[in-house]
Amino acid sequence: MLSPKLGAQLERMKRRSNSGKYHHRWKRKFFAFLLIVICFATFVLMESEYSKIKLPSLISPPLQKPKIAFLFIARNRIPLDIVWDVFFKGDAENRFSIYVHSRPGFLLNTATTRSTLFLNRQVNDSVQVDWGEASMIQAERVLIQNALMDPSNERFLFLSDSCIPLYNFSYTYDYIMSTPTSFVDSFADKKESRYNPKMQPVISVDSWKKGSQWVVLTRKHAGIVVEDETVLSIFQLHCKTRPLPEFWRDRPLPADASAEHNCIPDEHYVQTLLTLRGLEGEITRRSLTHSSWDLSSSRDPKRRGWHPVTYKLADATPNLIQSIRDIDNIYYETEYRREWCTSKGKPSQCFLFARKFTRSAALRLLNISALGFSREDTTGS
Repeated sequence: MLSPKLGAQLERMKRRSNSGKYHHRWKRKFFAFLLIVICFATFVLMESEYSKIKLPSLISPPLQKPKIAFLFIARNRIPLDIVWDVFFKGDAENRFSIYVHSRPGFLLNTATTRSTLFLNRQVNDSVQVDWGEASMIQAERVLIQNALMDPSNERFLFLSDSCIPLYNFSYTYDYIMSTPTSFVDSFADKKESRYNPKMQPVISVDSWKKGSQWVVLTRKHAGIVVEDETVLSIFQLHCKTRPLPEFWRDRPLPADASAEHNCIPDEHYVQTLLTLRGLEGEITRRSLTHSSWDLSSSRDPKRRGWHPVTYKLADATPNLIQSIRDIDNIYYETEYRREWCTSKGKPSQCFLFARKFTRSAALRLLNISALGFSREDTTGS
């Protein structure tokens, strides 16, 4: 039997042993807990960094839809800006951009435009443009250069300051974007004396083309236009027009009108350039902008000249617009070719735009809803 003293000593040893066991067990639990905390913190940190990589691709906004760059060639302001304002506000997806070429130094501000869409949309590197001169080509190139800076622009559409749209934005957009081609009015020019033999060998008579300057270009073709220097230099040297009065007020129309002038650069440049590049197969050979050149039908001698008919307030009727919309083919006399107009592989109207309209005529057409859209269509948008 143990003595009381020895028993007390053994009891103390037993307590110290149990205390050591508890101490070591607590330390193991603490280190295990600390390890779990470190692992969890590491996991959270890694997940956070991984999310920074993955999350932007998951929440990035949808890709910008291809846009049409509307390239306005204007003297100063856009007199029909209200009509275009209503037209553009019919696009809820921002599928357009606007560029305006006006005389150098002109600004589109609150004093010169009533549409917020046109504010500051003038290009700041504009050139002085004279009718019938190569400066018109330079203005077109300046507009394209500015529009090419936006990678979303896929079509480049030229318009004058007197143009109106004949349909709403959605119809216009779908019509233009439904084909991979450019719309370039282009036909052989063998009956007029505009071709200068001095253009050879760069420009042969067989590649000499004529057409409307109001073209719609794909991005590829727009790039070709701004990169060209060779053909442009030939035009600057050998494609010039003789001075003409704006209207034949003092004398009747000459029997041989072609003898009164030789070459108007903007009616030949894009057509000839794309032909020289072997790209005729990539264009639809017609313009989308209607102009009335039937000058003999005008009873007013002041409306005759080397410009299309100007539509005034009295001309602005639904019947006029419908008559332009009803055109479904174009005949090219020099090529004995009739172009039947199609869209998406089906017969369609030929024209989406028309010129030349005065401000009063265009506003009247807008107010009577003759253009396929109206202010009411965009109320509250």
